[in-house]
Amino acid sequence: MSGNARAALGKALGLAGLIAVLDQATKWFVLLEVMQPPRIIEVTGFFNLVLTYNRGVSFGLLAGGSPWQPYVLSVISLLIVLALLYWLRQQTNVMMILAVGMVSGGALGNVIDRFIHPGVVDFLDFHYAGWHWPAFNLADSAIVAGVALLLWDGLFGEQDGVKD
Repeated sequence: MSGNARAALGKALGLAGLIAVLDQATKWFVLLEVMQPPRIIEVTGFFNLVLTYNRGVSFGLLAGGSPWQPYVLSVISLLIVLALLYWLRQQTNVMMILAVGMVSGGALGNVIDRFIHPGVVDFLDFHYAGWHWPAFNLADSAIVAGVALLLWDGLFGEQDGVKD
């Protein structure tokens, strides 16, 4: 592995660690300080704090009752993180370092939840006119932002050193 690839990997892992720690800190704060007892806290006319445990993946998909499900979902998440980190070895683009770090950190934050809580702790609830976006957390936000950066770079970034 080249020095540039090692530096990129180190930066992505550092960002991933920071995001995972911040994610866990916000979840523990909500669990121990804000949601005692669990309730809906209206913050604005379009935003609430709530407490939910997502046992599935995005939007509660695959939220079955199998005792193996947390392990299967965690293994899938970790395999995706490992694949992204392996792919990052060939990248030195700052946007890719940020994207992989954000996706990896978010995935790791949610994997931690699967082993210490009944599911992934979600608490941010945005709503409008009776319609609620599914509750989410900092890890989910990091994953979405990281994927958006990956897509942006794939669509508009430099390809083989030439700007499209």
